[in-house]
Amino acid sequence: MAFVEPPDEPARAEPREFREPLPPEDRIWRHPSELRASLTSPRPAWAPRTLWPVAVVSALCASLLSLGLVAIAGGLMRHPGPVTVVERQVEPRSPGSNVPGPPVVAIAERSRAAIVQLQVEGDQGGGSGSGVIFRSDGHVLTNAHVVEGASTVKVVLSSGREVGARVVGADSETDSAVVKMEGGPYPVAALGTAVDLKVGQTAIAIGSPLGLAGGPSVTVGVVSALHRRVRSHGDTSLVDMIQTDAPIAPGSSGGSLLDGDGHVIGITTAIAVSDVGAEGLGFATPIDLARAVAEQLITSGHVTNVWLGVEGSDLDGVTANDLDIDGGALLGQVKDGSPAKAAGLSTRDVIVAVDGRPVASMGALVVALRMHRPHDKVQLEFVRDKAHRRASVTLVERPPGE
Repeated sequence: MAFVEPPDEPARAEPREFREPLPPEDRIWRHPSELRASLTSPRPAWAPRTLWPVAVVSALCASLLSLGLVAIAGGLMRHPGPVTVVERQVEPRSPGSNVPGPPVVAIAERSRAAIVQLQVEGDQGGGSGSGVIFRSDGHVLTNAHVVEGASTVKVVLSSGREVGARVVGADSETDSAVVKMEGGPYPVAALGTAVDLKVGQTAIAIGSPLGLAGGPSVTVGVVSALHRRVRSHGDTSLVDMIQTDAPIAPGSSGGSLLDGDGHVIGITTAIAVSDVGAEGLGFATPIDLARAVAEQLITSGHVTNVWLGVEGSDLDGVTANDLDIDGGALLGQVKDGSPAKAAGLSTRDVIVAVDGRPVASMGALVVALRMHRPHDKVQLEFVRDKAHRRASVTLVERPPGE
């Protein structure tokens, strides 16, 4: 039988001296048996009969102490006083006021009544277009191609009322025409000027597209370019046109193009439909030219064109840089017996201004001259051999065949 040695026993500690525990009143802890005993023991004379006042006072002291600590630490958010709630009311804008962004709603409300729809019947069938009332007696500006070949013309006002009308006259070179409505008076559009237009200005087109009922429609864009040459109906070239990206649908021809103040700056005339990506471009005849043509049509029924007696082209960029000018009309021919010949102009001269107003192209020169009548005297500024010169020219009526 194997003998196994028992494991070592731990060394026994020396016996400790027993100490009597402190009385309950002198200790911070109590045994449960002592706590039950204290509840049944007599209450000291100084002790309160209920504990809730002590609890309330203790909580209040603790709150004040915490609040003081927060204030000292900088975390107390101080309120300056009672809060007053104020409603911010936007002041109403007056029509045409100088405010950011175009007041399109106000412009549309006061301008739509002067834009009409033209319903035309003729030998080649019927069609529709738009027009701008510019005289309270019922004279309407529109395009020549809208009323071309018309036997009857009916005007539909923005209210839907139909009025009979007749064609006063038309000018194919500027694609401008005048129609006279029966009755009156009528609301008129505010005609402005296209002389000082800038690319990027607000442009608002108002017309009657596709002959739709319900009054004129409004589209908004900008003036995209100036002094455009556009080939119109047949072989007619329209010069010095205003280009805009404000949508102009078929049937809006003869409508108005307005600026950001609601003034008519052009008569919408053509839209680009041939080139891919150009469908959003529209063109308008400057109102200055359209109004000048309209006045002649009302006075005499036709337009009398003036004659300077020159032919030419736009000044190219290289020559413009060489002459240190921004542009002009480069003369390629000065005809014998013409007012230009009599005033001393010659080939290779560059006309840069008419009556002090800059001329940037040959088209701009044509438009500037169309604003005049036969026997008017105009002041021309031209450049010859890098020297600026002036000449006084008396215009005459265009001879037949010119």
